[in-house]
Amino acid sequence: MTKKRTAVRETIAERLSEDQRERYGEFLKDVDLHLNLSRKQHDILVSDFNDAIEYYLDNGVSFEDALSRLEPSNLGGFYAHPASTWFPLDNAAIIYPLSMRFGQMPMFRLSAYMKEEVVPQLLQMALTFTIKRFPSFATVIKAGVFWHYLDSTKKRFSIEEEKVMPLMPISSMRIQSFRVLYYQNRISIEYFHVLTDGYGGSVFLNTLVGEYLRLQGHDIPCEATVWDISETPHESEMSNEFAKADLYKGASGFMGRKALQMSGRIANVIPARVLHFEMDGKKVVEVAHAHNAKVSAFLLSRMFMAQKFATEAHSGEIRMQIPVNMRKFNGSRTMRNYSMYFSCDMTTDKIGTNADDMIPDISRQMEEKSSKEEMSKMMSTTIKLVQSVKYVPIVIKRPVVKMVYGFLGDKIFSNYLSNLGVMKTPEALHDYVEKYDFILGSSTVCRANCGLITYNDRMVFSITKSTADPTFEEKLYELLTEDGIDVEVTGSALYGR
Repeated sequence: MTKKRTAVRETIAERLSEDQRERYGEFLKDVDLHLNLSRKQHDILVSDFNDAIEYYLDNGVSFEDALSRLEPSNLGGFYAHPASTWFPLDNAAIIYPLSMRFGQMPMFRLSAYMKEEVVPQLLQMALTFTIKRFPSFATVIKAGVFWHYLDSTKKRFSIEEEKVMPLMPISSMRIQSFRVLYYQNRISIEYFHVLTDGYGGSVFLNTLVGEYLRLQGHDIPCEATVWDISETPHESEMSNEFAKADLYKGASGFMGRKALQMSGRIANVIPARVLHFEMDGKKVVEVAHAHNAKVSAFLLSRMFMAQKFATEAHSGEIRMQIPVNMRKFNGSRTMRNYSMYFSCDMTTDKIGTNADDMIPDISRQMEEKSSKEEMSKMMSTTIKLVQSVKYVPIVIKRPVVKMVYGFLGDKIFSNYLSNLGVMKTPEALHDYVEKYDFILGSSTVCRANCGLITYNDRMVFSITKSTADPTFEEKLYELLTEDGIDVEVTGSALYGR
């Protein structure tokens, strides 16, 4: 144990009565009983408990209440049992580790903005208590002979103060495949897509936030996307739903013609910028309905207009990728990837001066292409492609999978719109969480990727830029304000040109 950690323990002991010191010693022994880690990991984790106790004592929380909130039973058996399980990658995730070979790391980020500044000592403890509820997240990525897989690891998962640009590749893949960040009042989690999709990411974030608030002394019920961390994980939550799917006779291809791209030069540093359009959710819904459209179709019509305005090409096809949460078809609770996608397409000659003219076609495409039948075709294609290279060694598989999936073929899409919809949380969370945002990782081809999330009538439309050229977002802002929607623009300065 380091001198610093010993000093912290002695400092706490000096502030306690004789009876409390005895209780404190018993408490630390109880923590030890729940830990079977390396000496270094053990000491750091015990130090986290002491840091939290010291924070509580400094902020008027009684010693008894502090120990109650930090009850060692919250650790469960997670840190006491050796890592012994592993998870084959789900069919949607299989491509992601292979793509790293070509300089890509598909990632996304979800952030909760608290109404008060984040307390790192309590956020660290919240993560320490929460991770056991999500076994497929407490993993590292390893390479087998034929496929990569997720291997369980037992360690202290750490939080970090946010100091660099968002969604940088995770260099320490042998340690963990996600990162928890805090900055002022913001709690963010950045995920390597191999772990989960947007739904799974939202459940993990909200469960972490719920536990963080509990450690602050607030009563947050476990419902919706806030799970009970003391509950034993269900097998269904770790299910690869692709393995259960019936193969569909039809087929849906991954490859396609090149899509029209914006004209801005790809920046040397990507993301070049992250922007957020914050809007009144009720107003956006009202305007969309006035245009006989759902929110996604309404926004896509404006995105098509802005995309065309941002290119100097005179002809071509603009193609938007739209993910679909497959859980809506069968009620699955899996935390693994369980999303498919479709494309909404429009040739430039059909994009005139009135965005509303496109809405009927966009709405038709969204309804037809996101149907259970069409998504089942896409899922069947995914399964068949995986099966076709199942027994091909990884070293040979990389170029084959690159060709079949075209994961470097961002060229077949012009932009992305991933709408997570309305974030469903316990009502009690509204008193402590101001808003959320959802950021997609950068592309090496598409100049902008867009994510949308709504919470408590606050809609945040986020744009991840791969170019410094501001034409797309400026035109989109203009179109939305012309529709009578007040748009507050926040976000970063330019990271790079």
